[in-house]
Amino acid sequence: MALHQQVDINILDEITDKPTSPWPAFSKEEFRFVLSSCNNSSTSGSDKLTWSYLKNILKDNECLNIIIHITNACIELEYWPLHFKKSTMVVISKPNKKSYDSSKLFRPIVLLKTVDKLIEKVIGERLQFNTVSNNFIYPSQLGSLKSKSTIYVGIALTHIIRSGWIKNMSTSTLVFDIAQFFLLLNHQLLTFIMKKAGFNNHVMSFFANYLVDRKTNYYWNNFMSPIFNVNIGIGQGSVLSLILSALYLSPFIYILENCLKNLKIPISIISFVDNGLFISQSNSFDISNSQLFCSYNVLTNLLEKFGLVVEHSKTEIFHFNRSHGSFNPSSLNLSPLGGNIL
Repeated sequence: MALHQQVDINILDEITDKPTSPWPAFSKEEFRFVLSSCNNSSTSGSDKLTWSYLKNILKDNECLNIIIHITNACIELEYWPLHFKKSTMVVISKPNKKSYDSSKLFRPIVLLKTVDKLIEKVIGERLQFNTVSNNFIYPSQLGSLKSKSTIYVGIALTHIIRSGWIKNMSTSTLVFDIAQFFLLLNHQLLTFIMKKAGFNNHVMSFFANYLVDRKTNYYWNNFMSPIFNVNIGIGQGSVLSLILSALYLSPFIYILENCLKNLKIPISIISFVDNGLFISQSNSFDISNSQLFCSYNVLTNLLEKFGLVVEHSKTEIFHFNRSHGSFNPSSLNLSPLGGNIL
């Protein structure tokens, strides 16, 4: 799969710009709040500096003021220091796999310098506050955000299923996964999305600089690679990756929802980071299957405009029926779209 997918910038014309949000200078309170949530037992950064040690240093107001001044200057000057653009990626295997003969079965975890992580955490808190407070984030986007974990996905889905049962309707869901999600996020499109979300030109230009000219090396067991350039996507596990990925997906889900409404397909959507659910309720599984098939077709076409693709092999269908007798719904054939016969 190519890692440089073409995107359609004009697709964002369908999204209304949010009013530009103020971006005041960072305060001591913001840094102290983030510091208090950092776990002292967490793995230290690539600079070997532990959180407990950094917390002791920043108890001194003069030291804290220096870090705050650096952070404010980075936004104002639209620049992220090269020192912070160097990371280390530790490659770990995904657990409980039968074999490890594919790169998809491994996950790269980004190790950043601890001061870098602190500054990124503070910026991330500000990004999340602004985008949630102005309702830019899609309402059922339950991943990548504070207080919206997988538990909320289960609660929401359970509510929908049981509400359908009250109306004597069964619920069918199609689960999809976006392939190589963090690596495929397009930098240019992301900065345009930030403008749509109401961030000012300084913040947009800062992230345009933040995302490029990055360098890393890999650790895999006892192997260490040389340092090389990384100018694609956002490193999975980096401090800002979750909120930036949430920003990237929000306009996509809004546009997807509008497309389905225009086609008169009654589908609900729940998103969790790089996974999603289509939910259909009907008295007939044939009707539900038809709605899910059409929605999946719209999804695959729209994702291409955002430079993303579905990992068809992970697509699954689940039916929820209240019947206690035999239950054998008809299958859904996604093979014309590149998927499996489910």
